[in-house]
Amino acid sequence: MNFKIIKYFIGGIFLGSAIFAGIAFNNINTAEESIEVKQDGRLQYKWYAPQLPNKASFAGEQVPLDRWEVRERYDRELLVNYYMHGSLMYILKLSSRQFPVIEKELKAYSIPDDFKYLCVAESNLQNLTSSAGAQGYWQFMNNTAPSYGLEINSEVDERYNLKKATQAACQYFLQAYKKFGSWTAAAASYNCGMAGYNDHATFQGSNNYYDLALPEETNRYIFRILAFKNLISTAPNWGYIIQPEDAYKPLKTKTIIVDSSITNLADFAEENGSSYKILKVMNPWLRNHALTAKKGKSYEIELPLN
Repeated sequence: MNFKIIKYFIGGIFLGSAIFAGIAFNNINTAEESIEVKQDGRLQYKWYAPQLPNKASFAGEQVPLDRWEVRERYDRELLVNYYMHGSLMYILKLSSRQFPVIEKELKAYSIPDDFKYLCVAESNLQNLTSSAGAQGYWQFMNNTAPSYGLEINSEVDERYNLKKATQAACQYFLQAYKKFGSWTAAAASYNCGMAGYNDHATFQGSNNYYDLALPEETNRYIFRILAFKNLISTAPNWGYIIQPEDAYKPLKTKTIIVDSSITNLADFAEENGSSYKILKVMNPWLRNHALTAKKGKSYEIELPLN
């Protein structure tokens, strides 16, 4: 008996009643199978390009997909990120916990909700350090972060505080939008800097992102964001299924306001019914064993509610 694999269509359209990559016994044209069983029993996988949407937008601004070079740039990022299965599944799990924090701050600053996908493009919703030295969820550099109110010293690095780093990013977006008059340009400038974007726009006589020749990383940047928006917002249509019980839910925490120095964070954690490990996991912005609070300065430390 020949075991056949029913081909599934990208976008969530399935043939018959087969599930994603499910096994069926139907006799289907070999050229349209997702997996072919060779005579020696080995499996030959067949990969299909994800289908581009007919329309796309970022922050309410339309993407000119009628232009071939725009479509191909979008296609590249969608293709690359669609097939990063493990990475995308992990991002989807993290988004259940991180997006509520990000969305709340974006709304408070009147920033379009689509900017949460910029954070995905920057760090995959994780506290990472880039080869250039950018750090945290929003990948601020050492010399840029303080300009947007983030404290960095041997004990504290607020680039690792999701709430505060998102607030800092929002300040940047508002400033860039005021300068360029476009959310797309504001987002692109986050990658190459306002000065860098402005130099290219001035020389080329346009600040329309889709009309500019920019550094390759910036050329890909908006399309990477668009790809994540598409894949995450309609994940089940692409075959990415995260059951509610498998998602990383927001943690139930209590907030402790600290306005005096803590000489030993391990002792502090124990006194508050927790451990040093959990303290550091929930407050990655604490970078040392102690916390010095200068006069008039206070910090919010999160610990498990129970």
